[in-house]
Amino acid sequence: MAALSKFFSNLYSMSTVFFTLLLLEVVILIRSFTGAKPSSDKCVITTTQYLKIIEDMNPTSFFTEKLRSELPECRVCLSEFEEGEKIRKLQCNHTFHRDCLDKWLQQCWATCPLCRTKVLPEEVVAGYHRMRNQVEYDGSDEEMIFFLSALHGNSLHRYF
Repeated sequence: MAALSKFFSNLYSMSTVFFTLLLLEVVILIRSFTGAKPSSDKCVITTTQYLKIIEDMNPTSFFTEKLRSELPECRVCLSEFEEGEKIRKLQCNHTFHRDCLDKWLQQCWATCPLCRTKVLPEEVVAGYHRMRNQVEYDGSDEEMIFFLSALHGNSLHRYF
């Protein structure tokens, strides 16, 4: 009786995986015939584009000893500015190491680390975060087989 139950649970799991794969193939086939593409009304911005926009809006400059009195340290990493280091001054007049600020802007919602003034327009930041949050399937059969075998393995563990 246990062997029969195990057989039917395996059959159920394999059927689920097969019909899921079949449904995906049908959707891909329909999209290829109709020429439908995912809605592109929402812009997606790559990391390179995002960093270029940051640079265009807040250009990099170099620290000189003349600035020491007004700019003692980077408020992100808390280290003193050194001669020749690349710095970035925001419109709110706060200044940081370029690399420190760029990392901050990539991880957070593009605001000044001190006063939280917006550094970039919201649509630019949203486009960048859409790109970072996208999970893309490149169409390779190996990736699909791996994904489905993971599903198959998880469904089998429920029964044992």
